Amino acid sequence: MAQIAPPAPRGQTAPAPPAPARRAVRVPAAKLRKLGVPPVWRELLLIAIFYAAYMLTRMILVQDGTAPAFAHADQILAAERAMGIDVELGLNQMLLQVPWLARTANIFYATAHFAVTLGVVVWLYRRRPDDYRWARTGIMIATGVALLGFWLYPLAPPRFLHSEGFVDPVTALHSLGLYASDASGTLTNQYAAMPSMHAGWAMWCGFLLMRLAVRRWAKVLGLIYPATTVFVILSTANHYILDAVAGIALIGAAMGLSWLLYHRCPQALLDLRARTAATAVQAAGRIPLGRLTPGRSPVVRPPLVPAPLGRRRTGGNDSPVVGGATESGI
Repeated sequence: MAQIAPPAPRGQTAPAPPAPARRAVRVPAAKLRKLGVPPVWRELLLIAIFYAAYMLTRMILVQDGTAPAFAHADQILAAERAMGIDVELGLNQMLLQVPWLARTANIFYATAHFAVTLGVVVWLYRRRPDDYRWARTGIMIATGVALLGFWLYPLAPPRFLHSEGFVDPVTALHSLGLYASDASGTLTNQYAAMPSMHAGWAMWCGFLLMRLAVRRWAKVLGLIYPATTVFVILSTANHYILDAVAGIALIGAAMGLSWLLYHRCPQALLDLRARTAATAVQAAGRIPLGRLTPGRSPVVRPPLVPAPLGRRRTGGNDSPVVGGATESGI
């Protein structure tokens, strides 16, 4: 027979049943990693500052004199000849035999490096926001490391080695190009050839298009663009084979590192990121001060509710209530 609880005495209310214990919900790491895209104004400012620093650093990190750069060029050519991969001179001579193709290659070298990369950045931001942060961080890491290479290993490009038979198609054909004028040549470091960021940035664009694009023509473009860029930088005598290999290897390592940081981040780093975000929000006064349990959602204390002046009946006893904020347990 079912047991019936005895009725509560007159003037007293039956105690409320205890609330079920609430289990702390652990936020999945995948949700913590999905940060979305940052504000566009901040990204434009970041890109402008980073690119300006990149160009200024290229100009500043020019060692006094060009002797080390030409000595390194001799080392690169000797290494390539020992390995049998010194194809730059043959490509350069072949390109000069087709003037219209040489002029097109000069314009491609001067414009595509910036235009295509910026186009892929905008496409990622608008169409692939979940992949934007780690891809953007990867190319920035690679470019920052490349600056060390420009500083520690200045390298004269093949177009400066006239004794080896190389010819600069820009000057030979009087065509448009990246270094067509004396002013453009003085505003950058022409001895920053190792590693080749033309090859590195092109591989970054091609990899992302082949991996993330939906349309077949975009995937084909992602395959053709890096190959075309490598052909152009070699045939126009702006880089060596080893430059291109170093640039591609650098961008691959940086992208791998960035992907691991964003997709395989240790739990301790995720907790730190969650704590930092919660602290920033609390400091802004958007939520009351609370606790953040590592690996769990923030535990926010309920806000203080103002009570009017008067008396409140609690448990049958009269207790004064001062006009102000009250909270149970205080």
